[in-house]
Amino acid sequence: MIGYGAGLRREHYPFLESGESHTIEWFEAISENYMDSAGRPRRILEHVRRDFPVALHGVSLSIGRADGVNKDYLKRLRALIDATEPFIVSDHLCWTGLNTNLHDLLPLPFNQEALDVVSRNIAVTQEILGRSIALENVSTYLTFKSSTMSEWEFLVAATHGSGARILLDVNNVYVNAINHGFDPRTFIHSIPAELVAQIHVAGHSDLGTHLFDTHSTPIANPVLDLLTRALKRFPGTPVLLEWDENIPEFRVLEAEVQKARKAGSI
Repeated sequence: MIGYGAGLRREHYPFLESGESHTIEWFEAISENYMDSAGRPRRILEHVRRDFPVALHGVSLSIGRADGVNKDYLKRLRALIDATEPFIVSDHLCWTGLNTNLHDLLPLPFNQEALDVVSRNIAVTQEILGRSIALENVSTYLTFKSSTMSEWEFLVAATHGSGARILLDVNNVYVNAINHGFDPRTFIHSIPAELVAQIHVAGHSDLGTHLFDTHSTPIANPVLDLLTRALKRFPGTPVLLEWDENIPEFRVLEAEVQKARKAGSI
């Protein structure tokens, strides 16, 4: 059991370098922040890795890209994996642009054509990386008329039998449930337990007309309730708190991780 972790962010480098004790059990690094660095970020990652398990979480794989994944990107990621030896490598079930990176996690239609693209890209990705990956369900703000299955059906179909597993983002489940009008409990209970490798939680913002996945606030109570439900279904799964905007001091982050830990013990 890896336990409860937090995202490795530059705002917390001084605290982590200080050697002060804390209750965070593992850290997740954004792959792209460390892939091509030989400077301080890489030294901090190496420093943290000496004492804690580390996961690598990417934002540029573009597993849903119709013209195939970027093999040069994958080779650079493989070099970081070999140097870091993470316990899990993950990215998002989405696409990020054609022949460019729009730096956004763009949604896919949930249909067989998109599924075929994702399946081909998973196979290439895992072959180049020499290991399995986990794919995260993303927050979305539109749906496609061409979709023929639910989000959770698509997520399971994309991973089942591929060797890949699921990074279940509980906050994204809740955000999409409110935005698109489905029961988030249905999503949680439709995922086979053996496919879930990791869980994310985070804060979101209520914009009145919809929820927006900002990673800038404490975890909302309904998301904590959903986390409790998820961990009853997927006991022992590593849980990661994401906080990427308006990042607080480390002790505040640590207290938020403790809230997630408490939710998981109910």
